[in-house]
Amino acid sequence: VQLQASGGGLVQAGRSLRLSCVASIVDFSINALGWYRQVPGKQRNLVARITSGGITKYEDSVKGRFTVSRDNAKNTLYLQMNSLKVEDAGVYYCSVGVVSPIGNYYAYDYWGQGTQVTVSS
Repeated sequence: VQLQASGGGLVQAGRSLRLSCVASIVDFSINALGWYRQVPGKQRNLVARITSGGITKYEDSVKGRFTVSRDNAKNTLYLQMNSLKVEDAGVYYCSVGVVSPIGNYYAYDYWGQGTQVTVSS
C-alpha cells in the first residue's frame, strides 16, 4: 500500500487549503479512510474519517471547518480545510482503515510521507 499526500503549504489564518491523498490499494472503494495530524513531540491524532459509504466523522476542533471526501474512481481522498487556525498546523497523513460497529476508526499501519500544513497568525 502506498499513500501519497499532497496539498499542504504555508497559509495565513482564516484561509483555506485542500489536501489530497492518492492511495495505491486494491479495492479502494471498500475501505474506510482517514486523515491524521501530527505535531512535533506528540502522537498522531485522527482529524477526520470517511467510511466506504461516505459517512464522515470529525474531531471536535475541526467540525464545521473541515470536510473529508473521497473519489473512488480516482483512488483519492480529500480534506478541504477552511477557516484555518494556527492550531491546525502539523503534518497531515492519510490512512486506510476500518470502522468498528460502534463507529471507531482504526487505521492500518501504512503511512506515507505526509504533507506539512503551516498556518501563520
